[in-house]
Amino acid sequence: MRNAELVFTLTFAVIGCVHAQEQPTYTLPLSLANEAAMTAVQQCEDAGYRVTATVVDAAGTVKVIAKGDQSTPHTRDSSYRKAYTVATMAPIFKFDTTSQWVVKLKDNPSAPALASIPDVLPFAGGVAIRARGQLVAAIGVGGAPGGEKDEICAQAGLSRIADGLPK
Repeated sequence: MRNAELVFTLTFAVIGCVHAQEQPTYTLPLSLANEAAMTAVQQCEDAGYRVTATVVDAAGTVKVIAKGDQSTPHTRDSSYRKAYTVATMAPIFKFDTTSQWVVKLKDNPSAPALASIPDVLPFAGGVAIRARGQLVAAIGVGGAPGGEKDEICAQAGLSRIADGLPK
C-alpha cells in the first residue's frame, strides 16, 4: 500500500511539473477576430464581391461571422466550413491555407473520405491565424467567384491583425 501511495504521489508531481512548464495557450481576442473578418469582407467588397467572413477558434468554434451586405445565404456556410477546415485539419496535415490543403489532397487516396467529413470543405478561402507558431484561429471567406479570390480576402484579414498577434 505504501508503494502505491508513493507511485501515486510521484505521478502527480511529474504531471504537475510538466503542466507548469506548458506555455499558456493564447486566445485570439474578439476585437482582433472582428477586425480580421471586417477587413476580409471590405477587401472583397472593394473588388466587387459580396462575401461572408467567419473566424473560428482553434477548436473550430465560431468567434465571429461578418455577413457582407447583399451576400447570399450560402456564403455563411462556405466561409464557416473553410475556417473550420483550417482549424481542424491544418494541425494534422501541416498547411496554412485551404488552397494548400487542396493540393495535398490531389494525390491522397483518402481524399474522398476526408472531404466527406462534416463541415470540411476542400476549397480555397480559408487561412490559419497563428500566434507563437501555434494555430489559434482561422478565417474563412465565401462568396467571391472562385476560392482563390476568397483566400486573398482572408489573407487581407490576417494581414490586418498580424502585428497584434504575439510572435
